[in-house]
Amino acid sequence: MLPSRARDDLAAITAAALASVSASTLLRRALAGADAPVAAGRPYTLVAAGKASAAMLERWYALVPELPMRAIGVGTHDRQRVPDDVEWYTGGHPTPTAESVAAADAVLAAVRAVPAEGRLVVLLSGGASSLLCRPVEGVTLGEKQQVTRALMHDGRAIDELNCVRKHLSRIKGGRLAAACAGETVTLAISDVVAPLEDDPSVIGSGPTVPDPSTFADAWRIVDGVAARDSVPASVRAWLQRGVRGEVPESPKPGDESMRRSRYTLIGTRHMAMAGAAEDARRRGYDVVVLAPPVLGEARHAGASHVAAVLGAADGRTAPVCVISSGETTVTVTGKGRGGRNQEFVAGAFDALSRAPRPMLLASVGTDGIDGPTDAAGAWADPHTQSTADALGVRVDRYLADNDAYELHRRLGTLTRTGPTDTNVGDLQVALVY
Repeated sequence: MLPSRARDDLAAITAAALASVSASTLLRRALAGADAPVAAGRPYTLVAAGKASAAMLERWYALVPELPMRAIGVGTHDRQRVPDDVEWYTGGHPTPTAESVAAADAVLAAVRAVPAEGRLVVLLSGGASSLLCRPVEGVTLGEKQQVTRALMHDGRAIDELNCVRKHLSRIKGGRLAAACAGETVTLAISDVVAPLEDDPSVIGSGPTVPDPSTFADAWRIVDGVAARDSVPASVRAWLQRGVRGEVPESPKPGDESMRRSRYTLIGTRHMAMAGAAEDARRRGYDVVVLAPPVLGEARHAGASHVAAVLGAADGRTAPVCVISSGETTVTVTGKGRGGRNQEFVAGAFDALSRAPRPMLLASVGTDGIDGPTDAAGAWADPHTQSTADALGVRVDRYLADNDAYELHRRLGTLTRTGPTDTNVGDLQVALVY
């Protein structure tokens, strides 16, 4: 039997996790460190790109007394809380737009104006790769998007996509830092999980870190695409120029510009789990943190996750809180609306109803947005499946149509937090009694 406090505890522990990785919290912690990103009397330019850029800029101006020579930000929504002297752009996500290109042009111009004695400070978060986009000369934004789609359709791995993207960009793969005559300091929030978890060269496509891949690597990937006509001629021509050494390679480890670049990871999914764990312990729970990321097809991962939680709680005295995180995927075949967290929880309904110990399960996106919906995710308990049965709600049909949002709306199991202005992946909290 579930205690009366269970739902409140689930919501509170989830909220504590989100608060622990808010852009405000992470930036305040980073700025309190001994290695300050700016120094009194030293000029600097400030660039913020990603889903958390607005919140990071707001907190930066509140905590750092030295004002930048110039500040540019690009995010997913209107400027709202962004300080007035910041040049603000609303870029496209997950697909770059003309505004993404305009933002990139402004950023490059500002970075090239940084003097040798100056410094570039970059506040980087998830989504920056799309929000800040400048293709190379002779390749249009549409052509770059076309080759990305071709690679995805060909089943190429994320590291292969990133390799090609970096060699078609004026910003990615260390090129932003290379454009700066002074030092570069990056403070980054990671939304990258396995297999390249928290890799700086993947976060925002690594604009300020060295790129170990080459034009030759990118050409081999593109030339191996089965549907050769799906790769624009302009892309092929540019990569071939790179292979011949007619255009500069992306910066490599040991390059002078990379020696001037300092990178600090200030936010990860592990910090969100730590925030949840701290609050759960305060509430009297025996806490288990599952470090490996939760991956796979969302609905199947949800069902198997119940067994993983029960295994982790086995032998422990109730109440137990099992915390995990990661990023599942959804294969869209229907016409409904939802997100991976909503499908994850819906996939767990039956397993929760059959579990030998009562359990509540929640899964949320730490950015507060799960798919094209107003929900962060969803929750369920042992009675959710029977409630659906009593209402005549066929869970399997909703899942087949990828309509998890409507399913949870009918059952009253949506979790809404509003946008959090950060993103370190998805978080799962399970309470076992």
